[in-house]
Amino acid sequence: MRDRAFRLAPAVADAFPDTLIALVTATGLRGREPWPHTATALEELEQQLADGTWRPADETDPRIEAWHGAYRAFGTNPRRIRPSVDALGRRLAKKGTLPRINPAVDSYNAVSVRHGLPAGAFDLDRVTGDVDIRYAHGAEPFTPLGEPDAVENPKPGEIIYADTTGVLTRHWNHRDAHRTRVTEDSTHVTFVLETLHTTRDGDLLKLAADELQSLLAPHAARTAVHHLCPDRSRATV
Repeated sequence: MRDRAFRLAPAVADAFPDTLIALVTATGLRGREPWPHTATALEELEQQLADGTWRPADETDPRIEAWHGAYRAFGTNPRRIRPSVDALGRRLAKKGTLPRINPAVDSYNAVSVRHGLPAGAFDLDRVTGDVDIRYAHGAEPFTPLGEPDAVENPKPGEIIYADTTGVLTRHWNHRDAHRTRVTEDSTHVTFVLETLHTTRDGDLLKLAADELQSLLAPHAARTAVHHLCPDRSRATV
């Protein structure tokens, strides 16, 4: 198991200088045992929504509005192709429930929607080389989650997560790749939480990362949190 670097490209850092990304890495993850704290977190959110005491952030919220602005800046219509936290919150508001995928994915979904921050995850055993958050050239291959036989390409100038094989996430955080999806059998995973406004929401992001780590820790051999920002544009996990 080799270390992998996550890098924030200078051009992305220049365009979004208040970016902060938390990388929560779990090693020795046990995805086939019960995760009662995650189950409770999901149920509490759904109950709060049903009671009317809480609602997920929508596109009028500054946290979501910032991502809509970023998407428009790199040429993506955010009402057609929504940031992940926006899509997840809309789904919860409409259906009253969050999806149950597997405990690791359910954990980051709960943290994401609770705090209004985009989240994702990569099975590091399926990542090739290091990971760059950069502008797409347009020729990189991407196989969308749930569509293992499909291959598409990002638009040139779209912000992506990419390794040496291809795209891991399109439109910054809209959709993850099938290849690096997290399953019950994933044992070495990096989870990602993001904000574009560190000055306003940096403490919120760090709180969310701590919350996610606390959900993961009982079911992992070890966990760690690293941060990426324009001044610290490389982290090894």
